[in-house]
Amino acid sequence: MQVIFQVIRQTVDRAPHVQEYRLDVEPGTTILDCLNQIKWEQDGTLAFRKNCRNTICGSCSMRINGRSALACKENVGSEMARFRQLSVAPDGAAAPGAMTGFTADGTPIMTIAPMGNMPVIKDLVVDMQSFWDNLKAVDPYVSSAARQIPEREFLQTPEERSRLNQVGNCILCGACYSECNAREVNDQFVGPHALAKAYRLVADSRDQQTRDRLEQYGEGTAGVWGCTRCYYCNAVCPMEVAPMDQIGKIKSEILAQQTASTSISIRHRKTLVDLVKRGGWVDERQFGLRVVGNSFRDLRGLMSLAPLGLRMMATGKFPLTFEQSAGTAQVRSLITAVQALDRSAMVEPLTDTPEPVGG
Repeated sequence: MQVIFQVIRQTVDRAPHVQEYRLDVEPGTTILDCLNQIKWEQDGTLAFRKNCRNTICGSCSMRINGRSALACKENVGSEMARFRQLSVAPDGAAAPGAMTGFTADGTPIMTIAPMGNMPVIKDLVVDMQSFWDNLKAVDPYVSSAARQIPEREFLQTPEERSRLNQVGNCILCGACYSECNAREVNDQFVGPHALAKAYRLVADSRDQQTRDRLEQYGEGTAGVWGCTRCYYCNAVCPMEVAPMDQIGKIKSEILAQQTASTSISIRHRKTLVDLVKRGGWVDERQFGLRVVGNSFRDLRGLMSLAPLGLRMMATGKFPLTFEQSAGTAQVRSLITAVQALDRSAMVEPLTDTPEPVGG
């Protein structure tokens, strides 16, 4: 079967361009094997990273047909099946752009590009320094007295260890970081990979800096509050780590331990839920005062709201009264049910000095 590979090629000092290669391959041939074939048989200058070829090392992450994935995991057949699935509308009719991914005569086209949110060094090789720097920023190491008492073991129960299984599967391939919308617009945001690793430390019963970590991870928009909840990180993760889910768990821990007066991010979250729970939707009269003005405790915040408030009143957009939603009771019951589920799903109360079982 013939397949066309359109590879986005680039060097540091030149604009990107598309180079096309034609290969005869089988449907089960991986994208990485196809790139190897191009390099060995057609163009030895093509640059890309690889190592284990077994979905373990994460080295071969790149954008394959528009989304970040591991070249050693995806194959030609699965990509063709994805094209066909995307070409069918929910009603079974042909969707717009149904032939995307194929030429007019039906030849599959594989588009290969470097990962996003990182500068390109050459072709499919990107500079991952910011990726590693942001991982380091969350201090991804367990801090416990075991370091000072090397002859003592700090054991965990099977239940305690099971909390770390999902995030422990992360292979640091960079796929989530590549597709992160929050990182694209906010270079202070550490990224989903770092925060997934951060939750591993929050959930680790051996760590003794939990409260300090939660304070750090909840500061400004560099941590969990910078996440836009776009779900792209979950969608592209090859190991089902679900980084956005882990970010949500950290948020829950922060909200459970800190008061609404702690920061604007926390006040925003708690005020939004509280107002919707009370009236079925947001009471704009209270929202700004409680979030930005900290319920009249932040004078500078209140003054910053004055120009906006005056403009809203001048244009008749400031509500003088508030009417509850017709479905307030139903909304309130849904929120209460979700909060109950969250409480039941949360890990044991976190402390700064967990009591490990020595061996």
